[in-house]
Amino acid sequence: MTTDDYERTERNRPRSNRFSAARIVGRVTGILHRVTRSPAVKWGALLFGTLSLALVFGVASKTMYGIEHGGNLLAYWHIALAWVAAAALGTTFVGSALYLRYHGPFWSRLAHSSGELGFLFATLTLLLGSAWGKVIWNSWWEWTDVRLVTFLIVWFIYAGYLVVSSATDPGSGDRYVAVYGVIGFVTVPISYASTRLWTPTFHETTMGNPQVSANIDPTTLVVTVVAATLLYVYLLGLRIQVHEVEDRIRRRSTQRR
Repeated sequence: MTTDDYERTERNRPRSNRFSAARIVGRVTGILHRVTRSPAVKWGALLFGTLSLALVFGVASKTMYGIEHGGNLLAYWHIALAWVAAAALGTTFVGSALYLRYHGPFWSRLAHSSGELGFLFATLTLLLGSAWGKVIWNSWWEWTDVRLVTFLIVWFIYAGYLVVSSATDPGSGDRYVAVYGVIGFVTVPISYASTRLWTPTFHETTMGNPQVSANIDPTTLVVTVVAATLLYVYLLGLRIQVHEVEDRIRRRSTQRR
């Protein structure tokens, strides 16, 4: 989406506001295009992903919460995927809000693509968390744990987002999907703050909690989070390109009718 595209959508606004908004949005769009399509992101994801595997299996301790088990190593990817899922769904919120404000197709593609990836990462978070929970709690799932329940609600909300997105017509239905993307995001911060808002049953508050008993190596966790983030950005760029190709095919098909 170029600056000219935004200028055309802002014709009814005051002249000074129109050009300043178009210029800013055009620059941001250009930066996002360059970042998501940069080869450095692809190779960075490969490098940090390999380093993450080496640290997890070569450095990280298998003992957590007083239990020694190889399944505890899943915690590093579980935590990393959870944070990246939150970032992806946050991007869906921002993209949806900017689409409602500027009506640029790039923001709709960004929101849709990030919503799909956010749902994927959230699903993997639940699966890996369940496997890790079997090791730590001797249970695949605990309905009494506030973090698990609220995160499952997030999963259902964004499953609904994908259903709404697939059920609406491209272009004309993007506004409804964007409204859903903005409203649905309220469940994300509630889930991530749930251990502070309510008394946790199993999940401990880890950030800023010196009493946490999990034995997690910070270097390994940071590297894994960076690897997951770069993977997300790389996949986001690919998915946006797929949306662009789909839009071109749709426009050509419409013109031939």
